[in-house]
Amino acid sequence: MSNGKLTIGFVRRGYSASGGAEAYLQRLAQGIVARGHEVRLFTTIDWPEKEWSFGEITRLRWASPIGFANELEKLRSQVRCDVLMSLERVWSCDVYRAGDGVHRAWLDRRKKFENPLQKIFRWVNRKHEGLLRLERSLFEERKAERVIVNSQMVKDEIFDLYCYRPDKIDVVPNGVPFDQFRFDPERREKSRADLELQEDELAILFVGSGWERKGLRFAIEAVESFENPKMRLFVVGRDIQDRYRSTCVRFLGEVADLRPVYGAADIFILPTIYDPFSNACLEALSAGLPVITTRANGFSEIMEDRIHGSIIDRADNVADLRRALETWSDATRRLAARPTILKRASQFDISRNVEKTLEILVQVATSAASTSEKMRNT
Repeated sequence: MSNGKLTIGFVRRGYSASGGAEAYLQRLAQGIVARGHEVRLFTTIDWPEKEWSFGEITRLRWASPIGFANELEKLRSQVRCDVLMSLERVWSCDVYRAGDGVHRAWLDRRKKFENPLQKIFRWVNRKHEGLLRLERSLFEERKAERVIVNSQMVKDEIFDLYCYRPDKIDVVPNGVPFDQFRFDPERREKSRADLELQEDELAILFVGSGWERKGLRFAIEAVESFENPKMRLFVVGRDIQDRYRSTCVRFLGEVADLRPVYGAADIFILPTIYDPFSNACLEALSAGLPVITTRANGFSEIMEDRIHGSIIDRADNVADLRRALETWSDATRRLAARPTILKRASQFDISRNVEKTLEILVQVATSAASTSEKMRNT
C-alpha cells in the first residue's frame, strides 16, 4: 500500500451477461477506481475484454471450481496486490465475499424440494463435493481472513454451519446505481411497445439464471392459476427452456441492459428456494416495482411485507404466490406504493456498498502491512 492507494485483486470464475455477481463486481470496481485505487481481475477465459475496463486481467485456464482454485493458489505468491478479495470459493484469500451464499445451506434447503432421482444425481455429482471442500477451507480452516456477506441470513449460516468467528464477518447489503434504474414514465411507454404489450396487459417479470433454485416453476404455476390472457410472465436469464413450457411465458434470454425490461414490467416475482440477496430484486425495487419473493432470499430482510411487495414463507406455496399476485395486480395499489418502494431502494445505492467494502479492504491491507513490518523488525 503506497500513499494510501490500494492495489486490489478481485477473483471471479466464469461470466454471464445477466449475472448479478458480474454486474456487482463491475460496479464495485468502477467505484473503487474512481476513488483513486487500482484493481486487477483474476478470472477465466470467458470473461469478455470489453466488460472489464478497470485494470489488468489475468486469465486462468481452468473453469472447474477445484481446477480454478488450484491454479489461483499456485499464483498467490506471484500476485502483486495489497489485498486479494474473492467473489468465488477458492482455497484461500484475504477477503471472501460470500455473494453466492453458503453451498452447504443451499443443499440442505434443496433437499426439501427434490424428487428421489434428483437426490441420487446430487449425491454422485462431484461438483458439489468440490464446492464443499473449498467452503470448508475458507470457513472451517479459516483460510479467509475476513468474510463479507450481503445478508444477516448468510452470516448466521456461516456461523451455525462452520463456527466461523462472527466478529470477522461483515454484513454489507448489495447496492445498485439507483438513478440508472429509477422509474421513468417515458422509458416505460417505449419499453412496453418494444415488448408488444397492450396498455391493459399485466407484465410479471422474473430475472435470474439457474431456474430451479430461483423457483421459476412456482412462478409459472402461480401465473397459470389465474387463467388470465391479460397476464404475461417475462423470463430473463439462461437455463433449459424445454423444462418450463407454458403458454403464458415469454423467454427473453440473457439481456445485457435490463433497465427497459424493468421499465415495462408491473410486478417482479422471484420465489427462490435459496438466494443470499438477489441483486435483481434490488434493481426491480429501484425501478419502482413491488417485489414478490421468499424468506429464503436475504433481500427480504430489507423489505416490509405488503409495503414494498410480498414475502412468501415457502417457494412452492403457489396459493400464497397467487394471493400476492392478486394483491399487486391492483394498479391503484401499485401507484400508491411506488414512492415508498423508491424511497427504500434509494437507501441501497451502490455508493454506500463501495464505501463500506473499501473501508474493510483498507483495514485488512493495513493490518497485513503492519504484521509484515513487525516480522521484518523481529
